[in-house]
Amino acid sequence: MKVDDSVPQPFSPALPRLNSDPAPSLLGMHATFVLCGLGTMLLGPILPVLAVQWQLQDSQLGLLLMAQFVGATIGGMTISPRLERDLKIGLATAFAGLFAFANAPSLLWACPALLVGGFGVGRTITAINIIAGDRFTTNRGSALSRLNSTWSFGALLSPLLAAWLLPHFALRNLLMVFAGCFLLCGLQLLSSHDDVSAMSAKAAAEPPLPGRLFVSFGALIFLYGGIETCLSGWLTTYALRYGKTSLVLSEYTLVLLLGGFVVGRALASWLLLKMADTTLQRIAIILSVVLIGALALAHQAVLIAVIAVLLGITLAPIFPVTFAILMSYRPPARAAGTVLAASGLGAAGLSWLMGVISTGTNSLQLALALPVAAAFAMLLMTAFPSGTRSKTT
Repeated sequence: MKVDDSVPQPFSPALPRLNSDPAPSLLGMHATFVLCGLGTMLLGPILPVLAVQWQLQDSQLGLLLMAQFVGATIGGMTISPRLERDLKIGLATAFAGLFAFANAPSLLWACPALLVGGFGVGRTITAINIIAGDRFTTNRGSALSRLNSTWSFGALLSPLLAAWLLPHFALRNLLMVFAGCFLLCGLQLLSSHDDVSAMSAKAAAEPPLPGRLFVSFGALIFLYGGIETCLSGWLTTYALRYGKTSLVLSEYTLVLLLGGFVVGRALASWLLLKMADTTLQRIAIILSVVLIGALALAHQAVLIAVIAVLLGITLAPIFPVTFAILMSYRPPARAAGTVLAASGLGAAGLSWLMGVISTGTNSLQLALALPVAAAFAMLLMTAFPSGTRSKTT
């Protein structure tokens, strides 16, 4: 159902605007989201390399994914109304964690480093999504889809750069350069104005998000984060094992998935000007259930590649549309951040559990039943809307 603009909003005021000349700029948000996309998808393309380097099983590789996304969850849950300050903190901790991960000698040191790096990336993503969700009140879903398509482009670069650069450069050196990009971005933001007093005063007047909506959106975002990471984190390994192809070509399978995300979010930005956000959300979830099931049955590299592209396109609209619907209820920054952080919690828990199932059953194909079940659960949840959606703008 489309939002009825003629009916007054039950919750106000909106999240505080930063200032009359807001920072970060739109260009700055897009540039930062490229880095965040790279950081979020960092592990997927290099898991096979780390497995050989440190002699790790799937269940141990899952610990790396879990550490990264537990950190992202904490980063999102601890967001405050002082969004510019939190953005700077996020960029600084992303640099520190990734730098430590680059120099980690083993799994024991890599996990806490990824926890810190994940905290920074998660805090940065949360701050920017809330800033954008508040700033772009007209066609919010379309605007968030455009912004998140930039994130998808950054995510797309992750396996591409891995495939191009790892044969020629040490992984440690590449990770240190990447960490430095977060530092440079943070230094650029240090000169921006942060109207802390005005933001804090407005935040004090914000009403809480109703518990039913908080739980509903939190569960949806939790499941989506788990689905996306189960696929992006394990797809390279899956294609390598079942597609019977080389490491470089299996990394390109992840490129196809993420390329589908870029196309899908650009397409969603246009579709949301033509159709209801909830309709697009449900169509995307239905197609995702079907395609993840098809991936679990695929045994050929070409078929896995085709399904990967289609999966990227169908999964792409789910997050920005769901978050845009949440932002239409004008939640406080902390509530919106906590809901968004559930994505990291789902990513950590479900991706780790998928590794455990794979090790226990000796089949990564059987482990794909987990994201299939998660997508089906999302479909059931969206079939029963809260009933209060039409009362908001």
